[in-house]
Amino acid sequence: MFNFEDASKKSKEAMDTVMKNYSSFAKGIQAIATETADYSKKSFETGLAHVEKLQGAKSLEAAFELQTSYLKSSYESYVAEATKLGEMYADLAKDTYKSYEAPVAKATAAAKAAVAA
Repeated sequence: MFNFEDASKKSKEAMDTVMKNYSSFAKGIQAIATETADYSKKSFETGLAHVEKLQGAKSLEAAFELQTSYLKSSYESYVAEATKLGEMYADLAKDTYKSYEAPVAKATAAAKAAVAA
C-alpha cells in the first residue's frame, strides 16, 4: 500500500539533495568563471607588454627572439591554464555526482531486491 508519509519524506530528502547540489554546482561554476576571467586579463596584459617590447626592438633578430620567447611562454601558460581548468571541471563533476551516489545506490539495491523477490 502507498504510504504518503514515506513518499513525503523521500520527496523532501530528494529536494534537499537537489538544493545542496545546486549550491555546490553554482559555486564551482563561479570559481571556473573567475579563473577564466583572471587568465584572460593576465593574457591580455602580457600580450600588450609584448607588443610594447616588440616595438622597441632594435633589429629583426631581436624582434624574432622576442617573438619566439613570447610564443613559448604563451603556450606554456595556456597549457597550464587548460590543465587547471580541466581539473576544476573534473572536481565539479565529482562533487555534483557525490550527492547522488548514496540515493542511487539505495534505489538500485531496492530494485534488485524487488526483482529477486
